[in-house]
Amino acid sequence: MIVLAGADLVLPDRVVPAGTLVIRDGRIEAVESSIVDGPAGATRIDLSGHVIVPGFVDVHMHGVDGVDVLDGPAAVATIAACLPKYGVTAFCPTSVACDPATLAMLLAAVSACRQSRTPGSAHVLPAHLESNFINPAWNGAQPRRCLRNPPTATAPAGLSPEGEFTGADILAAIAAARSAVGIITLAPELPGGMDLVRELVRAGHRVSIGHTGATYDEARAAFEAGVRHATHLFNRMTPITSRAPGVVGAVLAEPAVAAELICDGFHVHPVLMSVAIRAKGPGRVMAITDATAGAGLPVGSIVRLGEQAIRVTRRTAELTDGTLAGSVLTMDAAFRTLVELVGISLVDAARMCSTTPAAEMGLVDRGAIVPGFAADLTVMGPGFRIRESYVDGVPALEP
Repeated sequence: MIVLAGADLVLPDRVVPAGTLVIRDGRIEAVESSIVDGPAGATRIDLSGHVIVPGFVDVHMHGVDGVDVLDGPAAVATIAACLPKYGVTAFCPTSVACDPATLAMLLAAVSACRQSRTPGSAHVLPAHLESNFINPAWNGAQPRRCLRNPPTATAPAGLSPEGEFTGADILAAIAAARSAVGIITLAPELPGGMDLVRELVRAGHRVSIGHTGATYDEARAAFEAGVRHATHLFNRMTPITSRAPGVVGAVLAEPAVAAELICDGFHVHPVLMSVAIRAKGPGRVMAITDATAGAGLPVGSIVRLGEQAIRVTRRTAELTDGTLAGSVLTMDAAFRTLVELVGISLVDAARMCSTTPAAEMGLVDRGAIVPGFAADLTVMGPGFRIRESYVDGVPALEP
């Protein structure tokens, strides 16, 4: 048993100042509104002056500390071991578009990590595929040579000019590892896109709209077909204007769709972050990092995003031609941005960084400080800097 005493506890509906958390067998046993010693024999830790929030859940991150999820069979496990120092207790390994063999390697690694977690590592959730089925005109840093149209009756192969592999080959790799695939980002306006949305939803995947040139009406049709997620809202999608709401307007207006938001204050202006949060509510917006392998590294570092070299800048990561390529954000910094720059409450920031993404990923007993829930926790000191993370009640950072 562990007793965490004296910290401010960020609960789903309020902050308990100077409270106590009791953890037994990896779960939250009690939430006390005062400082208590706990049962005899318990390990008591004084955390006066600290804040405890539910462990962060990042549903869109490509890498950290020099490692990309596509770097090899050990990459996902290595990233999982790195993330608790940034307060992350669960994450979706996120790929850029790649060939079927590389995709199969990633999904095998995800499956292995999900079957056996290394103590002190973050939980590995089903992967997020920023898939091959996105709009080439809105690809951003996604490698164009790997993009394909969905297979259709008139173009069953979905073959690209390079002819290396087909859209059907990608779908076969996904079908061979269903349980390892959670979110699939695609552009529904592609030929066969709406049919692919329906097919993937029927197969149990969470389909997200992103890297898309869809109109407002096309986005609405995608929601009707089963899209329930929006990949990095505002970025690489048709914007909102006075007479053409675009994908952004469609997402803001649709309660059934939960939206990702890159919370670094750079990818999305803080004012627009605030607008999105007020429009949808923190229960429908998920803070993400879109982190690359450059996250946690010094400015000027050269790493990889999939098959492409990227460079770490002061605020982001870029391809060699200057194209924005993901971020160098970590989830602890995302939390600070929300509280200190956007100005939302600790409760709402914790909801966006933990509770909402956990719920959207179907984690019924994680993502909140509630008796009976798993003790996935993030402890922050002054300036909201990470002191400790607990994964299933076990400290992840202490020796």
